[in-house]
Amino acid sequence: MRENELEQRQMEAAKILAALRQQEKKLNDIINSQAVNNKEMDALFNSESLDIQQIEAHRDYGLKLTTDIKNQERVITNTKAILEKKQEEVREAHKKAEILRKLKEKQEEEYYKEFLRLEVKEIDDITSARFNVG
Repeated sequence: MRENELEQRQMEAAKILAALRQQEKKLNDIINSQAVNNKEMDALFNSESLDIQQIEAHRDYGLKLTTDIKNQERVITNTKAILEKKQEEVREAHKKAEILRKLKEKQEEEYYKEFLRLEVKEIDDITSARFNVG
């Protein structure tokens, strides 16, 4: 039962980690878009004919990308916090499963010791009965 809980927690952590990787990729894509936009804006400034509308469009797009970057960084920070909590749950579930496994092994060992003790006692009783009869 605890092993199922452990597997479930591990799967949940894996899903969160996958989501985090996607979010980080999205952030990198936004940063790359910003770099491209900045290069295009520099090219517009360095061109012989200045097109104010294009420059304003790139500036507005650059501001939007900056906002998107900040928002995506917040999302990533929140996801990392969730992942840390989930990883702690995985550690706790692992500890519980390990404790139960050790307890089961100990109980099994005690059972076999008791079984062996009873078997030896029974053999002694049979041996004693043979010598008492004869």
